[in-house]
Amino acid sequence: MAALSKSIPHNCYEIGHTWHPSCRVSFLQITWGALEESLKIYAPLYLIAAVLRKRKLEYYLYKLLPEILQSASFLTANGALYITFFCVLRKILGKFYSWTPGFGAALPASYVAILIERKSRRGLLTIYMANLVLLFCITAAMYMFFFRCKDGLKGFTFSALRFIVGKEEIPTHSYSPETAYSKVEQKRETHRGKPRGMNLIALVRTLVDSICKHGPRHRCCKHYEDNCISYCIKGFIRMFSVGYLIQCCLRIPSAFRHLFTEPSRLLSLFYNKENFQLGAFLGSFVSIYKGTSCFLRWIRNLDDELHAIVAGFLAGVSMMFYKSTTISMYLASKLVETMYFKGIEAGKVPYFPQADTIIYSISTAICFHAAVMEVQNLRPSYWKFLLRLTKGKFALMNRKALDVFGTGASREFHNFIPRLDPRYTIVTPELPIDFS
Repeated sequence: MAALSKSIPHNCYEIGHTWHPSCRVSFLQITWGALEESLKIYAPLYLIAAVLRKRKLEYYLYKLLPEILQSASFLTANGALYITFFCVLRKILGKFYSWTPGFGAALPASYVAILIERKSRRGLLTIYMANLVLLFCITAAMYMFFFRCKDGLKGFTFSALRFIVGKEEIPTHSYSPETAYSKVEQKRETHRGKPRGMNLIALVRTLVDSICKHGPRHRCCKHYEDNCISYCIKGFIRMFSVGYLIQCCLRIPSAFRHLFTEPSRLLSLFYNKENFQLGAFLGSFVSIYKGTSCFLRWIRNLDDELHAIVAGFLAGVSMMFYKSTTISMYLASKLVETMYFKGIEAGKVPYFPQADTIIYSISTAICFHAAVMEVQNLRPSYWKFLLRLTKGKFALMNRKALDVFGTGASREFHNFIPRLDPRYTIVTPELPIDFS
């Protein structure tokens, strides 16, 4: 561990913004780069979420853009305020200590940044790593249990799960089975009266119907239009298509950027491995969950909320198709948040004001500290995210000078030494090694 009392006399240009001696110019460059990347991240994310939640026109006209800008401002502030406090601490303390380049600068920066974000999006974050698939299985099991419990989930989480697995898996409905059957028959009669174009979707639906026409359906199952086999297959096809289209949409900005220089790259928009991986993940999650739920209804002859724990856990194996630490950790953190607030409502857990903000700030500060002092211990995906957010400038820090603190800061940078202007340095800069 680095000695907290040990210090180095270098200024912020020599250690931090080595690409430009001016703190102000460096701040503007980081801010602009972070804002550009933040908009690229949040614009498609919010747009896809709005489509999936079937938002009305009023939302697109008056709320979509402000919400995108607010979240983009939060992420931009994380990077911009970090370099700000990095320079401010150096000017106040007159030197760098082992804690100032990372944790010291990142803690106040992340705290102020999270206050910009909407309260509903301030989830509890965690810095511990666990087995990815097992963590997702447990998380999915608990989510699906709360989803099936009355008043178990609310807001966007409930709406998202209802969209993914379908309202048929919600145990309480506002209509009886007899009413449901009559509605299904009315719907079928309506469809018979309308001419249907034989497009691709209609052909797939016809094929699935023909395959599963005579399949069984348990009396406790609420998917009245389909038998259990058809119910699972249609669930897979529907969510596979959604996952495939989402991944295609996310790749559109990158693909069109090379429209004229490399037209062949447009094919990767449709024939990309990640597109099929996300589709397989969502499709298999839904089909396994629905299939397990139907199977348990058959063998137990009842519909029970506890089935969701087993079905959700088994469905979590679908993470094998799309191993995403981001998805797994985010959902796990949101689950902790959900359980925490349920404990508060039940009077079992004390309420700590600003708990989410404080935990986020500390967690982010620790990650930033690792990114500065010991990148080898940081999750690779998070390091790539920091490089993307700062346009690669995070890798330009003078970590060679930080090796004195004993954390091996320059270990992953192959003795990189920045080219510094001696007119703005305190310590005579070491000349970069020319390997050419």
